[in-house]
Amino acid sequence: IDVYQAWCGPCKAVRSLFRKLQNDFSEDDVLHFAVAEADSIPTLQPFRNTCEPAFLFCANGKIIAIVRGVNAPLISKKI
Repeated sequence: IDVYQAWCGPCKAVRSLFRKLQNDFSEDDVLHFAVAEADSIPTLQPFRNTCEPAFLFCANGKIIAIVRGVNAPLISKKI
C-alpha cells in the first residue's frame, strides 16, 4: 500500500517498479497494489504530516513490513 498525503498524491517514482513486479507475479495472483491517503483514514494517522512516502506490506490483513522513503531495492526485497 502506497500511503500518501493529500497534498502530494501517490508516489510516481515507483510506478514502473510496481508494474514490473505485477508482471513478474501476474500468474500467481498473490500480489496486489493499492494507494491510501493518510489524511482520510484514521488507522494511518501515524503516517500523516510527513513528506516521506511510506509503503506498507500486508498479508492476511496485517501489516508485516514498512518501507519509509523511496528505496526501490528495499521495496523489491520486501515483496
